[in-house]
Formats: sequence, structure tokens, C-alpha cells
Amino acid sequence: MRAYVTGGTGFIGANIVKVFAERHGATVHCPVHSFVPEHPQGYTIEQLNLLDAEAVVASVARFEPDVVVHSMILNDLHGIYNQRKLAWRSYVEATLTVADAANRVGAKLIVVSTDWVFDGTQAGADENTPPNPVNYYGVLKALSEQAALLRADRAAVARVSAVNGVHWARNEMPRGQDPGFGYFVTTVLDAVSQGEPFGVWEGDDINMTATPSLASECAEAMWLIAADTQADGIFHCCGAEPAGRMELAHTACEVFGHDPSLLRSVSPDPEMMASLAGARIPYDTTIRTLRTTEILGYEPLGSRELLERFKQEAETGDLIATTGG
Repeated sequence: MRAYVTGGTGFIGANIVKVFAERHGATVHCPVHSFVPEHPQGYTIEQLNLLDAEAVVASVARFEPDVVVHSMILNDLHGIYNQRKLAWRSYVEATLTVADAANRVGAKLIVVSTDWVFDGTQAGADENTPPNPVNYYGVLKALSEQAALLRADRAAVARVSAVNGVHWARNEMPRGQDPGFGYFVTTVLDAVSQGEPFGVWEGDDINMTATPSLASECAEAMWLIAADTQADGIFHCCGAEPAGRMELAHTACEVFGHDPSLLRSVSPDPEMMASLAGARIPYDTTIRTLRTTEILGYEPLGSRELLERFKQEAETGDLIATTGG
């Protein structure tokens, strides 16, 4: 398989690249823009601005992929609100562009999306639950989903939730604890592994409950979508069970062998919250995988199992054999 992966040097994208190329032997190509790795392992790169539609269509045509996985995002909630036109172009228009590019070469399009397309009161949402986003990021992702499904000849949406794991393209995560769940476990472990106390944010105005996932397992589910010519529509590429922030932090400490008594419940950082430009945060974004399991035969793993796999990946510096599919 030939896979064209946007955002391939980002957190989720780097896991997609590694799973597709190393675990499944795909030939992978990544357009890169702001971060250019010096020595890409197992894939090729080119510098490309995804807002340049003609350049994107030409790039995809040269590579002639079987699948285009669109994982690139403008990963900055504050910036999205401050530069709304740029955000629209980066999400919705870029998705339309890669859909057109995929159509030109007869490739399948997979767009990576998020549990934040739900409003925080739709606990246990499945793939058929109508989205109802409460902030601009959620709106942009929901519209990008529709752009892909309506524009591409063959399209799938891969929603992820509370993703943690190893960042294969960079040595450090882009940020620490924030109102969502991204990078949360790594931030906890960085503190408690040094014997330092860690304040777990808890409050009514942040994402308190989600469905923890492992980035490499999300990527494995996307591989199944790519490999199945009949798999289109919406999929939930996530773990099997919901968890709150403190619960997840405790389980992570136990799995990684650290002292959970170092954890404290604290209010969210007021400076961080003030920087969100008034954006509302969905409280409970737990999702289920009913359609995903039925169509792909993929059985998601529970939080402890996912964290155990995360630990093995972190310790070995490589992927481990998957149990999914």
C-alpha cells in the first residue's frame, strides 16, 4: 500500500506513519511544513504548504497513493480563535483540497477527527450520534468531516479521544496539561517519575471525562480502515472504556510503577483558562465503538491495557505486536 500522510510529524501522524510503514510495510510519504525532521525513518518527505491547493494536488498526483490520511491540524485553540480565517482555511479548505487530490488519483481519504465534535453532554456517543460542537475547534472538525464525506469519492472519518503515547517524531510533547486530555498521561508521568507532586486539574469548565486511547492503537484502527476497500463513513478509533482525569492519572502511576499519592486535585490554571478566548470546553466526551467494531472487527483495549502498551513502547523505543483486528 502507498499512503500519503499529512501531519506525519505530529503526534498522531507520527504514529500513523510508524504503524503503516514499520508494522505493515506500507510506502509512506509525508508533506511537512513547520517541522522538518533531519533523518526521517521509514518514509519520505517534502516541504509543502497544504493551503496551496495546486501544489497539494500535484504532490499527491506524483506519489500516486492508495490512501490519503489527513491528520494535519492547526493545534492551537487560542490561535484558532485569534485567526479564524486561517483556521477555516487550515481545516475546512485543506480538507476539501486533499479530497480533490485523492479523487484525482482514485485514492481513499481518511480524515482524523476528534471526540470534541460532541458537546460534553452526549456521553457514550457512537458513530451515528449527531455532533453538536460547543467551540470553534469542534465546529471546524465537524465541518471537515462533512467536507471529506461529501467531497471525496471514497472517504472515512477516524475520530480519536484522549490520545496518549509515544511521539515518534519528536523528543518532547508540544505542551503540558491543558483543558483536554491530549498529552495528559505524559505530563503526569514526567512529574511523578521525579518524585514531584502533580496537580490534576478538575473542574466544571474542562474536559473531565473521555475515552483514553493509545496513539499507535488509533493508527492500527486507521490501517484497518485503509486496508478495507468497503470501510467508509465514520469510525471511532479509541479505547474501550471511559475514564476521568484523576482515575486515568492513578492508573498511569500504577502501571508505570510510580507513587499515586503524589497526585493532587487542583483547579485548572486560571491563566491558561483565560487564554482560551472564551471557548467552551466539552465536559464529558466519552465515545463508543459500536460501528467500528462491527465493520472492522477491531476490539478496542481498556485503559490499563493501553497504558501497559504505552509503557512497553516507551521502554523499548519501538512498536509492539498488536492484538487488534
